[in-house]
Amino acid sequence: MLSTRRKSARNTRWSPPSPRPTAPLRSDDSVTPSRVPAAPRVGLHPLTNQAENQRLHDYEQRVKGAFDAIVPTLKQIAAIQREADFERKAQAIAREQLGFELPAKTLADAWVGQLDMRRLFAWSVFETYHAFCDDFFTTDPLGVPEKDFQNFILQCGFHTLDISPCADGRLAHVIRYVLRLPHRAVRRKSYAGAMFDVEDSLAKWTETEFLRFREGRPNTSDEQTRYLKTVVYHFSSGDPEHEGCAAHGSDTALAARAGMQRLRAFQEAVQNSFCCGASIDLLLIGLDTDTDAIRVHVPDEDGTILLGTYVDAREIYEETFNLSAQQAASMIADRVRAVSTGATPGMIQLVCRLITSNISQIDYVNQYFNQQYPDIGHAERFIGAGIGFEEIQLRNLTYFAYMNTVEEATADLDVGVKIFTGLNVSHGLPIPIVIRFDYHGQVPGARDRAVANCKRVADALRTRYIELAQNGLLHTLLAVRDCTAGEQIEVLESSVYPQNTAGAH
Repeated sequence: MLSTRRKSARNTRWSPPSPRPTAPLRSDDSVTPSRVPAAPRVGLHPLTNQAENQRLHDYEQRVKGAFDAIVPTLKQIAAIQREADFERKAQAIAREQLGFELPAKTLADAWVGQLDMRRLFAWSVFETYHAFCDDFFTTDPLGVPEKDFQNFILQCGFHTLDISPCADGRLAHVIRYVLRLPHRAVRRKSYAGAMFDVEDSLAKWTETEFLRFREGRPNTSDEQTRYLKTVVYHFSSGDPEHEGCAAHGSDTALAARAGMQRLRAFQEAVQNSFCCGASIDLLLIGLDTDTDAIRVHVPDEDGTILLGTYVDAREIYEETFNLSAQQAASMIADRVRAVSTGATPGMIQLVCRLITSNISQIDYVNQYFNQQYPDIGHAERFIGAGIGFEEIQLRNLTYFAYMNTVEEATADLDVGVKIFTGLNVSHGLPIPIVIRFDYHGQVPGARDRAVANCKRVADALRTRYIELAQNGLLHTLLAVRDCTAGEQIEVLESSVYPQNTAGAH
């Protein structure tokens, strides 16, 4: 293990010792950027869930505050490295402000030369991630009733909601915050540009239908429900030409079109393989990463998605702000029906819920971030590579690179490394990469294969980005998790001290 935290401490809610504050209808043929929000309004929208907003904000501040305390703390420690009794003082500062000790060997060697700040930075990011994960899987801080949601989507005519957002860290909170969905009841798998793997989604569809046929989960195969595949592309209302989707050159129209084409490819794959395309529905959502307002492209009666026709949550928010909750809900339903000619009542009901939920998130950004995030660009804290990361539900915390092998995810990884070259390497800090593979403990040999996957990916990363690794500008943490048992992560090793991680203290 990387830390000397006592096991008993992980059964209580994690709280950093010194938290720090973190900083309409359309029918044209193109996807146009949303306008910048109007002047601030007084109060909240009648449909906003303020209690939930407060809960989510407290959690975001607590977690991000822990990561954001790292650099100021290390600067403080670096300033005293020539003082007498440096090691004791440094550890006292780390314990007080970060909640863990730094590797004793690095501190002890500081008198010989300069303190290895790159190593200390990577160590601190990994320790903070480990504590954050332990808290997530122990206390379930973002939990909501999943059965209620499953019953709701079944009533809407869907048995599975499979969402592929862009891997950009500004969309990492799309499930639990932007759309206010229970994260365990929705399948999420992120890809650069939201360009999801069609074969992977086809395999998931096959698995889902098999479970319905054999075990009746979540319902039996004779029930006329459908598999809903959704893509979330993104754009920036404040700086559309520079802060949009990097994978599509900040071209909003291209991002939307590519997402729609990938959805159609998935539908065709099911039709061509199993002759049952009628069991597939598609949905395309655009997200303004500056304000978290969404636009929903509702399919028409034959499932066709028109890029220029969508419901804009920001415009609905403005139009309904001074209405009663009942009037606002009625207007949302009218707006959705107006752009969804022939859509099923269930699809309309689901989209109305997504728009209504997003209104709370618009007020979340209005109330806590003065209508627009200060970090409209990238501000991720680390890269997550592998399979898993259910716990990542916060904006700009992690850049995702889901993969089994580095070779199959080179595009995603290269985008992530490019982002962190600007965020970290340009300032002399390393790129922290958490390599994680979740496994199903009931499957014989699953853990061993997950461990082997971690090590193989770590070796491949160091080979692909050899110059960064050799200069101490790329560090990895390897971890696995039995997702069937709902356990905490198991840390295997770290490149910070690859030979003897546990004994580095």
